[in-house]
Amino acid sequence: MQEAIKVEVRKENGEYQLYRGGAPYYIKGAGGSQYLKQLAAYGGNSIRTWSTDNAQEILDEAHKHGLTVTMGLEVGRERHAFDYSDPQAVAQQLAELRKEVIKYKDHPALLIWGIGNELNLHYTNPLVWDAVNDIAKMIHEVDPNHPTSTMLAGINKMEVDYIKEKVPELDILAVNAYGGLPDVPKRVREFGWEGPYMITEWGPTGHWEGPQTPWGASVEETSSQKAAVYKSRYEASMLQDKERNLGSYVFLWGQKQERTPTWYGLFTEDGKESEVIDVMQYLWTGNWPENRAPHLSTFELDDKKATDSVYLKPNKNYKVTAAVTDPDNDKLTYRYELLHESTDLKEGGDRESRPSAVEGSVSGTTAGKAKLKTPKQEGAYRLFVYVYDGNNNVATANIPFYVKK
Repeated sequence: MQEAIKVEVRKENGEYQLYRGGAPYYIKGAGGSQYLKQLAAYGGNSIRTWSTDNAQEILDEAHKHGLTVTMGLEVGRERHAFDYSDPQAVAQQLAELRKEVIKYKDHPALLIWGIGNELNLHYTNPLVWDAVNDIAKMIHEVDPNHPTSTMLAGINKMEVDYIKEKVPELDILAVNAYGGLPDVPKRVREFGWEGPYMITEWGPTGHWEGPQTPWGASVEETSSQKAAVYKSRYEASMLQDKERNLGSYVFLWGQKQERTPTWYGLFTEDGKESEVIDVMQYLWTGNWPENRAPHLSTFELDDKKATDSVYLKPNKNYKVTAAVTDPDNDKLTYRYELLHESTDLKEGGDRESRPSAVEGSVSGTTAGKAKLKTPKQEGAYRLFVYVYDGNNNVATANIPFYVKK
């Protein structure tokens, strides 16, 4: 018989603090349920899920590694045609979620319940917040040991006003923020939220926030640029707000296809670790890892950078250069991949399919130099480089380009 560990929010001397089993608990978390052994080894203490899929297995695995779980409860989203004006659908959802809460409420790894994800993204019906309040109230009735939260896409005054008015049962406000992360502590106060909050997704500059090419391709930061922005944004937000902030979940502890295969994952598809993971270990523990990831300072195609709106001719050879150093002087190996630009573009992190590769297009690869033969077919493409140090670390970068006669 598993026994719940009581988690609560306390306010002491004007500061909010999470307590778990009677001891102060600051969330040093990651979104995702993979690579839990590494997360614990690098100083992380918690993970976040988006639903109760495989919840028992995830809770057990987290517990084995001394980690806690903010457990996501999947709640209908308006943009997926869930109608909050339909009392029957809302009541049925509440009944189903009640079963899920009862099922997992006593697991010792459980930390917080996350009610829905980004329910404010492209929504029009404020009745969603009444439903969130009913879910939070139900949780408090059946599980007195774990606080409730709901995850917002960004933060604005309208949402804060709705939540203050319609969701009094909510214990913790949760915010997903990328480029805007450093402004969150100030905005929480400006918009009138007086309780505690946590950051439940944060990471690189989002594909909707950064530069775009004339043909509509988002320009991704290199792994080394990401390492710098993760560090500066964390230091400018979480470390600056000891009064209200309960901690955060970095995104994504794993890999996914979202615009590209490398944009949000701190790991590559083959499980290699980027420079961002070095930064997270430093932020969580104050110490850098013994062996660090390669550092990529430039990646160019035809002497142009990713932000240069690169147009190339079909079926022609172009020079590729990458300037990469390794802090430990490890021997570096280079791998290149050419992909069609993704056309399966979703919103709010919904699942996307990986674009197909164009085989045999890169040749003559030596240290930091290669030759790209462009496809004959006009259109949008993206060239990737992966630079490995032989110690499970990698640097990544890509350049979107357009083939035009």
